[in-house]
Amino acid sequence: MTAPADKILILDFGSQVTQLIARRIREANVYAEIHPFSMSAERIRAFGAKGIILSGGPCSVLDDGAPMVQQVVFDLKVPVLGICYGQQTMAQHLGGKVEGGHTREFGRAELEYISASPLFDGITHKTAQVWMSHGDRVTKIPDGFAPIAQSHGAPFAAIADEARKYYAVQFHPEVVHTPDGAKILSNFVHKIAGCANDWTMANYKDEAIKTIQSQVGRSQVICGLSGGVDSAVAAVLIHEAIDDQLTCIFVDTGLLRANEREQVETLFREHYKIKLNVIDASAEFLGKLKGVSDPETKRKIIGGTFIDVFERAAKDVGGVEFLAQGTLYPDVIESVSFTGGPSVTIKSHHNVGGLPEKLNFKLVEPLRELFKDEVRALGRELGLPEIFVKRHPFPGPGLAIRITGEITEEKLHILRQADTIYLDEIRSAGLYDDIWQAFAVLPDVRSVGVMGDGRSYDYVCGLRAVTSVDGMTADYYPFSHEFLGRTATRICNEVRGIGRVVYDITSKPPGTIEWE
Repeated sequence: MTAPADKILILDFGSQVTQLIARRIREANVYAEIHPFSMSAERIRAFGAKGIILSGGPCSVLDDGAPMVQQVVFDLKVPVLGICYGQQTMAQHLGGKVEGGHTREFGRAELEYISASPLFDGITHKTAQVWMSHGDRVTKIPDGFAPIAQSHGAPFAAIADEARKYYAVQFHPEVVHTPDGAKILSNFVHKIAGCANDWTMANYKDEAIKTIQSQVGRSQVICGLSGGVDSAVAAVLIHEAIDDQLTCIFVDTGLLRANEREQVETLFREHYKIKLNVIDASAEFLGKLKGVSDPETKRKIIGGTFIDVFERAAKDVGGVEFLAQGTLYPDVIESVSFTGGPSVTIKSHHNVGGLPEKLNFKLVEPLRELFKDEVRALGRELGLPEIFVKRHPFPGPGLAIRITGEITEEKLHILRQADTIYLDEIRSAGLYDDIWQAFAVLPDVRSVGVMGDGRSYDYVCGLRAVTSVDGMTADYYPFSHEFLGRTATRICNEVRGIGRVVYDITSKPPGTIEWE
């Protein structure tokens, strides 16, 4: 899709929170894209940025082979903002000095604003909380720069060359722990870079429809529905663009939540009148998962089986040239290695809808420029019911990664009942929209209990609920004891096979949101 004329280029040096920079800028109604720091000079010039941001990163500019900012960034004579590592590589490149061995700052720190600057426009207080994460620091600023803020461990916590519109901060304005951060980034893109407020979902929808129509023409398109918000929004958007040229395929893996298949059929067949083929492949999936306990093996089996089933279903449609996928911008970003360094696989990606090239379809990916919250906004723009727009994320492998150990029909039945009760209690308490994700899990653990006058030996049920902005980090939701007690009582009373309920209070990190 054609991006707005006013856009910000973010060059990524490997920070874990680079995506948040783009999110904050887009929240200010300005389009931003993330690219690796090694993006070629030709592509940087061709991008046409009205401003450039250099992200943080895990390296030290003092190390041999450390990633460095390119001269082309400054040759363009557009405003530049360096953040954390971005400040250090910017200062070093322009003639300043960076040293290690001084006071380090990790976590919350107090910033003192010491000089007026357009970067701090509208901020009237003299001190503020910021989030720091640095061992090295700038000890000599380049010619033309002046300090505009300081902290205990960083005398040059913020510096500016107002004439050239170059700015650099040691702290992270993109994280929520820096309350002034959104204002600082908004000032950079609006007041300094001069970007217009033209990144809205209404504009995006209109442009996306034109792009889909131009790309597809009169060809047939298939779209795999998962029941989640991403595929639902993609399908409705494409249907609005090309109407009955779209056929949706929904694969019932047997690993879905209660009533999920029925909800999808009702929405797409009855409400939107979209052609929908439902494939009941539950026996095939459960047969291949029989006796399998390892979570990575489960994922691979589910992913491979999904592809096989989808491929057969696609052939049955016939005459299809395009495959639509709900790929999001974080998936696009994560598909590129920004630092060139080694990465560690924590677990395979949840999304099993990534279909292989062997299907020989051209891809339609109308959401590939959007973050999750933008997809929800687009869904509302398209008139999707709030029950779909606000749905908590659900992993592609489904309940298979919420049951530890072997997957059986009995365990699936028990977990669906517990999960339904849990979500019902959350909705009844008016808490659903306050939570990023909530679900029940069924560990392969049994516990002694007392039911009536007899001894029981039933499953333990774990409850998980987290708050998050984007799923990259998360904290547990602080339910009241009354809520947890009421929910646990209902589950034990109403779900035969569960005798004990526990609540998971692990944050991410060190844990992950899902259990497997």
